[in-house]
Amino acid sequence: MSKQAVLIIDMLNDFVSPEGVLYCGEAAQKIIPYIKKLIETKRREGAVIIYVADQHEPEDREFKRFPPHCIKGTKGAEIVPELSPAPKDYIVPKQHFSGFFNTNLEQILKKENITQVHIVGVCTSICVMETVSDLCERDYEIYIHEKGVADFDKNAHIFALERMKRLFGARVV
Repeated sequence: MSKQAVLIIDMLNDFVSPEGVLYCGEAAQKIIPYIKKLIETKRREGAVIIYVADQHEPEDREFKRFPPHCIKGTKGAEIVPELSPAPKDYIVPKQHFSGFFNTNLEQILKKENITQVHIVGVCTSICVMETVSDLCERDYEIYIHEKGVADFDKNAHIFALERMKRLFGARVV
């Protein structure tokens, strides 16, 4: 029997709120109810819930390519209130696109004996896709919830879903 985890990627104020520095648009707001319901359903099924959250230092090198965003300790780096974590949920801070790069995500998945990972969040073509690539390299069974991912660029979103399906063997559900 497979043990499931849900990865909620970057559902943070700076990406999802209209006031956010890197607001992904209405598409990001529209996925909130779906994600909330998925979390509730999967939690009842015994899945592990993991929030992967961009958190940068004020002088992060990423700010050479993107405006300063999700700075530690700011409102922009907070998970949107509608998706507030439960006490037993994990929060994995990250400073790069992939949820695996210099984080403890791999250790959590191993500790919890996870075999199947459900993915939701933003941006489909950046942090979602990079994390899915790393899940593929580690041989996880991957499910991307199409109604639970969004991007500021519709064409990039479509491309990323297709790429993750074909190249990484992810199931788009």
